[in-house]
Amino acid sequence: MQKNFLIITGIIFILEFYAYQAFKTVTNNQLLRIGYWVITLSVYAFFVYELLNFSRSDRDHHRVQIVASILLIFLIPKLFVVFFLIIEDIGRFFRYIFTMYAKPDSYFPERRRFLSLFGLGVAGIFSAMVVDGIIFGKYRHRVRKVKVKIAGLPEVFKGYKIVQISDVHSGSFFHPEKLQKAVNLINEQNADLVLFTGDMVNNFAEEFKPFVVLFSTIKAKDGKFSVLGNHDYGDYAEWNSPQEKAQNIPNLIELQKQSGFEMLRNEHRIIEKNGEKLYILGVENWGEKPFPQYGDLDRASAGVPASAAKILMSHDPTHFDRVVKNHPCNVQLTLSGHTHGMQFGIDLKNVRWSPVQYRYKKWADLYESEGKLLYVNRGFGVIAFPGRVGIEPEITLFELS
Repeated sequence: MQKNFLIITGIIFILEFYAYQAFKTVTNNQLLRIGYWVITLSVYAFFVYELLNFSRSDRDHHRVQIVASILLIFLIPKLFVVFFLIIEDIGRFFRYIFTMYAKPDSYFPERRRFLSLFGLGVAGIFSAMVVDGIIFGKYRHRVRKVKVKIAGLPEVFKGYKIVQISDVHSGSFFHPEKLQKAVNLINEQNADLVLFTGDMVNNFAEEFKPFVVLFSTIKAKDGKFSVLGNHDYGDYAEWNSPQEKAQNIPNLIELQKQSGFEMLRNEHRIIEKNGEKLYILGVENWGEKPFPQYGDLDRASAGVPASAAKILMSHDPTHFDRVVKNHPCNVQLTLSGHTHGMQFGIDLKNVRWSPVQYRYKKWADLYESEGKLLYVNRGFGVIAFPGRVGIEPEITLFELS
């Protein structure tokens, strides 16, 4: 613990040393320099206060969001400044070693000033993007249309439309009416089926109460189904008693039922048209450790013919590679979420990057492996950081063929 504290302190010292050097390079105004340190020290004091007063039993998500926002707006951007100036210092060091003398006076001050301005400019742009993501980005829900070919799909289900949403994290939103536009987008797709692939809440079932009425207006001709995600179990919170925690999932199931969603817990349902069947399977969360592994595909697929057309809802995409794609029940399409695309990255037609890809190889969009399909939804809501930068919240519309 003491070692980690010293490491963190050292990193912060280097970060602030370079950041202030850059700031000092571009302004001689003493009031601005004093203001810089007043703001900087206030931010660190706030972090220390929140760290000392943090409690996992706190049901108000505002404080976590404020800490994450300040971190991304005020501290992380300084890394850009540090990067450019450290590169310059490393360059000066090697030039000195190879030439055995340094000639900084003739050119260094102006170049240093340029790099400081450039670094501060990049940091400012990054901060502006974060602010935009907090205020507007998390509400820029986008409909992604995906045509999928399912082996053995009965002719009557060709053109069948399914909407997937995932990772609502209702406890991260404080004004349900601001999600009305997103719900309208869902309804505009005129879906036959709506599937929700887990994490309706951050921890506590009560977080979803203010959203029940809104989500009850989501329309689907053949029903709305959901599964549990890792956050729905309440494992990241402190409870007053084991009994209170045990009641959390039944409460969440009831609230989702009031909004029209039927929870599938290692079970399946049949959508039948003209005597033909499409099987919808839903399992509880199954993820690589330390995430819970409650999903039981054997139970969910019991009695389902291997040759039948079937779609599986499984919150964590790692379930696909570890279990699903080689399971004898022969699931043709798996729908997952969980990754959020880390709510940060680049998501263009031909360029896709997010830090989350270093943890999850399959983190967004459609994947094929051994003849089986996995779709990873980028998420409907947010967690911790209350915004989205580059990775828009997603509503997926599948058309079966």
